[in-house]
Amino acid sequence: MLTCVLLTVLIPLNGVTYLPNDHFCYATFTNIPGILSAAAIVYIGPFCCILFIYIHITRFIHQQGNIQPLKIKQRQSRDLLITRRILIIVSLLFILGIPAMTLVFIFIITGEENPLLARIAFFPVSASQAGLSVALLFSIPQLKNIVQNLRTTNTVMPVNQGVQMRTITGTQ
Repeated sequence: MLTCVLLTVLIPLNGVTYLPNDHFCYATFTNIPGILSAAAIVYIGPFCCILFIYIHITRFIHQQGNIQPLKIKQRQSRDLLITRRILIIVSLLFILGIPAMTLVFIFIITGEENPLLARIAFFPVSASQAGLSVALLFSIPQLKNIVQNLRTTNTVMPVNQGVQMRTITGTQ
C-alpha cells in the first residue's frame, strides 16, 4: 500500500529515474521535491501514526485507573509493551535514515551531489534489514524462547563407563 502511495507522488514529480552508474531505477536525489515527499511518506508518516497510536493507548490506560481487574490490567500492560517495542523499532529505522537525509540537505545547501550518496543511502537500508530481524527476534517472546532453546546443548553421558569393549581380530 505504501508503494502505491509513494509512486503516485513520485511519478508526477518525475522523481524516479534510471541511475546508469548503479544500473537500477530509484528516486533521484537531485529532485528535491521528489525526495522530500518520499522521505515524508516513508519515514514521517508511519512514525507519526505509530506515535499517535502509542499516545492514545497510553492515555486510555491512564484514564482507566487502578480499579480494573488483574486480567484486564495484564492485557493492557501487554498491549502497551508491544506498542512500545514497535515504536522503538520504528525509531531505530528512522535514525538509520538520518545519514542519507543529511547528505540530501547538504546537496540542497551546496548544490553539489556527493558521489557516494546512493551508497551511503543504501547502507542503512541493508543494515536495518539485518538489524530488524535481530530486533524482532528479541522483541517477540515466542521467537526468543525458540532461539534460547536452540542454544541449550544437551550433553549425552555414557551410561556404563566401566564396560570394556572386546576387539575382534582376525586374519583373512
